[in-house]
Amino acid sequence: MRRTDFTYELPEDLIAQQPLGERAASRLLVLDGESGAMADRRFSDLPGLLRPGDLLVVNDTRVIPARLYGRKATGGRVEILIERLESDNEALAQLRASKPTRPGTVIELEGGVSVRVMTRDGDFYRLAFDGDILAVLDSHGHVPLPPYIRREDTGADRHRYQTVYAKRPGAVAAPTAGLHFDRPVLEALESRGVGRAAVTLHVGAGTFQPVRVDDIRRHRMHAEWLEVPAATCETITAARQRGGRVVAVGTTVVRSLETAARRGSLQPFSGFSDLFIHPGYDFRVVDVMITNFHLPESTLLMLVCAFAGTDQVLAAYRHAVAERYRFFSYGDAMFVTRGAETAGS
Repeated sequence: MRRTDFTYELPEDLIAQQPLGERAASRLLVLDGESGAMADRRFSDLPGLLRPGDLLVVNDTRVIPARLYGRKATGGRVEILIERLESDNEALAQLRASKPTRPGTVIELEGGVSVRVMTRDGDFYRLAFDGDILAVLDSHGHVPLPPYIRREDTGADRHRYQTVYAKRPGAVAAPTAGLHFDRPVLEALESRGVGRAAVTLHVGAGTFQPVRVDDIRRHRMHAEWLEVPAATCETITAARQRGGRVVAVGTTVVRSLETAARRGSLQPFSGFSDLFIHPGYDFRVVDVMITNFHLPESTLLMLVCAFAGTDQVLAAYRHAVAERYRFFSYGDAMFVTRGAETAGS
């Protein structure tokens, strides 16, 4: 499998730069993974696509305003992008500055807050904050919009680049499939008899890192922290026993559940995972996926291709381009059922 097997042509004007006025107003491309059949719908139609007894599994991570701006003692500007919170006052982060930043450097943020560079670990720096990190981010942080959104963040992004069910702070990128859900859709699903359970995966900035090797089997995923609690495992087992489908909201939920099932059966899991799902993967847990449209040659697109079949998915992407769907984080969504060749044990 080559990286170029997962490419497609995308006009730049289809990359959504702003969210729609209403979350559930997004379009929804329905793809049958077995037949390749497609249908153009609206996200508000989702309750009618699910059955009583199905189980919706969401990622309840909460995006933190992880981008900070500061200056060194020399006056040089520094941009900080938090990757992962390590404790109340320590974090791993990417630093962008005109000159390399050495351990021991002190960066002054707005409000007189100091950040000390402790060590460097590959592409990341370990930082020590003068105070509680979440409090500093809440006061001075910016929403870490993806690099393909070519504008500065606004106050509205703190609300819209966040799911309505976000609970546990720690993500620096949104689990974007969940951005389409609003309270009326969730209430309609509940009324229809669709259950809901949660996992947590704190999405890191590494999610935007490109695949740099041509043979994708040589790619190494960045590790992200996730938790699949025992209650969620029990709820999934009960749903399966009553004939319901497991519906994953986003690739982060797919990776979480499949990580928790790597030993053969679904079990509670808490820790880091670098699971890379690409075509040939044997899915054990997920039956249906709700997902946004992903960048060409990205690991996220490869995961969707593994789930529903590369030919079917790329055909759906070509259809979405022709029909002028909106792409990426603030774009439209897909409802994808599993392809026959991906049936798990």
